[in-house]
Order: sequence, then C-alpha cells, then structure tokens
Amino acid sequence: MATETPNLTRLYAKALVPVRHRPDQLTERSASATVSVHRSALARYQRVCGFDVSDVVPSSYLHVLAFPLAVAVMSDRDFPLPMVGMLHAANVMRQTRPVSVGEQLDLTVTAEDLRPHRVGRQVDLVAEARVGSAVLWSERSTYLRRQSAPDGGQRPSDESPEPVEDGAAARWRIPADAGRRYAAVSGDRNPIHLNPLAAKAFGFRRAIVHGMWLHARALASLGARLPGAYHVEVDFKAPVFLPSTVAVSTRRTSDGFHLEVRRPRDQRPHMLMTTATAV
Repeated sequence: MATETPNLTRLYAKALVPVRHRPDQLTERSASATVSVHRSALARYQRVCGFDVSDVVPSSYLHVLAFPLAVAVMSDRDFPLPMVGMLHAANVMRQTRPVSVGEQLDLTVTAEDLRPHRVGRQVDLVAEARVGSAVLWSERSTYLRRQSAPDGGQRPSDESPEPVEDGAAARWRIPADAGRRYAAVSGDRNPIHLNPLAAKAFGFRRAIVHGMWLHARALASLGARLPGAYHVEVDFKAPVFLPSTVAVSTRRTSDGFHLEVRRPRDQRPHMLMTTATAV
C-alpha cells in the first residue's frame, strides 16, 4: 500500500490531456494510501461545511481523504470515461464507529460496475477506510458522464416533484463562492463548480455546487442526533446553481432521518438523504 496520497494538481493536469476513452470497457483499477487526519485541515473543512469544530471526523470528510485516490483511478488513461465534467449522481456511506484526529487509516478506492444510464454512462468508485483489519468506513460513489444534451441545465429526475412532508424546515442561502470554498478544503476542483464559463461548456447555465458539500451540510444539520455508527444514502437529483436558496425539510424515521433539499419555487428535488443506525 502506498504511504502518501497522489498529488491532485498533477492528476487534474493529467485528466485535462485529451485521450481516446473506451466507454464500454472498465479495466480493473484501484489506488491505496495510508493517511492520518490533521486537525487544522479538518477544522477548515468543518467550518466550510457547517460542522462544529471538533476532533471527531465527519464521515463525509473521509470521502475527502479518499478523493485523491478516486481521481488517480478516474484520470488513468484506461479509465472508460473522461473525468472532467462528470457528475456525482449518488453516494452511500457506512460508518461503524467514529474516527478521531490522529488515527492512521488505510484507504483503498476501486472502480466498479460501468453501466448505461438514460443520458450517458455511470460508474461506481468504491472506497474503504481500515484500521488494521477492521473496516471503519466504506463508500460507494456513483458518477455520471452525460452524453446526451442536457435539459435546461438540469439532470432529469427519477421522480416528479412532490410536496415536502411535515418536519423541521429551513432555508439555506448558498453563496456564489461556495464552489471555490469547498474546492479549497476538499481538493475537488472540477471546473463545473468553479467557473460559470466552464460550467456552460458542460451544459449548465452557471457553476453548480459540489454534491458532497450539500451532502456534508446535510449531515452537519443533524449534528449530535447522528449515532456513532450509521448508514447514509444520498441521491443527487438536480444540480444547485450558484448562488441559490434551497428549502430543506427533515423528519425522523423509525431508525434515523429523512432529509430533502428542494428548489423553493416548485419543490423540484435537488437531493434526498436517508440515514439509519448501522448494525
């Protein structure tokens, strides 16, 4: 296992070099590293995403630690889809216990399950964080490479808009610089989040928020109500343009929470999240 994570600047430069991809062939690829959580970097991330600053590591920050390995896999010349411009379509994470600052983690990321989607192709990046032989955290991130024309800058939703159910409600004002601020603490510098002209080149009216910022902000809103071991599933339904205001609804379920982020004027879903206690 490698002892250091790859350099993201070099990987993004590599990903920008045009190559001929084979969209129907996924060659087995994985990347690994041993990392530690640094208090200062964690605190910057927590502030940007709305968490209380503490030595307890949010599960979404483990995604950030694994992200350079995912980029190493996706920027490989044999990867079937161009990395730049891909959308994060869904995310599933499982945490078996809290992770703390200073713990040394063995991370591995593997690409799996290349498959068609109605507007392009999808692939999963599967990550694990271990201490010794114990898996403390795992993740399956689904990425979409769109190949057909976008519908007004919105990715088609799997379901029609529905009224938000009764529950704790809020509105989040997401500023124009949210993409740049999250990129600075996560390393995710996909241009669709940073520059309106680059976003337009990929079919969006303007820059869109990182899905994992929205995911993290939702986890932060639950705070201490989340148990130490939990499972969380997120579907990213439609992009959130920058700047924006979104409507957020949260309700308890039998063993966790259901949270919805929607567009206020017509209740179009941006993100649906469900958490449950991990057993």
